[in-house]
Amino acid sequence: MTIGGSLALIIIGAILAYAVDLDISGVDIRVVGIILMVGGLVGLIIGIVRIATARRRVPPPPPAVREERYYEDPPRRTY
Repeated sequence: MTIGGSLALIIIGAILAYAVDLDISGVDIRVVGIILMVGGLVGLIIGIVRIATARRRVPPPPPAVREERYYEDPPRRTY
């Protein structure tokens, strides 16, 4: 779950828990809202932990390579 999806769950859960006054037989809207908020909070924590650990796993760049080439001059011809 992404961080945006987690925030959306938290917002929808808060709306259901605190702003909606609806009575449905067999369903408590406030409990559904709280469940959505808790699920969004757990997803948000997991998303932040994944981002934090992914940044630490990047290996350092390899050391610079210095390459030297030595050439010998061809023998000179004398006439």
